Amino acid sequence: MSPRVDAIVVGGSAGALEALMLALPVLPAELRVPIALVLHVPPMRRSLLVEVLGARCAIPVSEVDDKQPFERGLYIAPANYHLLVERTRTFALSVDPPVRFSRPSIDVLFESAADAYGDRLAAVLLSGANDDGVAGLVRIREAGGIIAVQDPRTASSPEMPEAALRLGLTELVLAPAAVGTFIVELGGSA
Repeated sequence: MSPRVDAIVVGGSAGALEALMLALPVLPAELRVPIALVLHVPPMRRSLLVEVLGARCAIPVSEVDDKQPFERGLYIAPANYHLLVERTRTFALSVDPPVRFSRPSIDVLFESAADAYGDRLAAVLLSGANDDGVAGLVRIREAGGIIAVQDPRTASSPEMPEAALRLGLTELVLAPAAVGTFIVELGGSA
């Protein structure tokens, strides 16, 4: 099955880890499309996301290194760095000031990925307690990308998906387990 997109970006904050624990086990090892993930995490602590999510995932999971190619697998933004996707389809890390009180910022990832991939990008906004990610979704929509949000009724902090829905950015409202199926449908497999 051929992928419908060339990359997928995912963002979330409070409550998003629980959603990912339901979505990621659905992803097959042969998923063709790479995924970049920003979760708001404490800036001065070692993140355990690679270990926690890697135990739930059949695809490779790693923390991003600067200038690393954006290829197959799940890539996680390191704590206290903005994650950007360059037009060369490599990652860049930045210590620019926080955006919406967060570094990494979902908006920074989403906006840069929209610039790099245009209409060949999909985005998923999960549970979170602010509206980080919404400006990035606007850019993705303007570029013709595909957008889905977690159903706010299933989110422990529904503010992020509700903000996207208030602006009419998507009609795709998914329960956490359906997020994994959505990614598989878009991402193709060998």
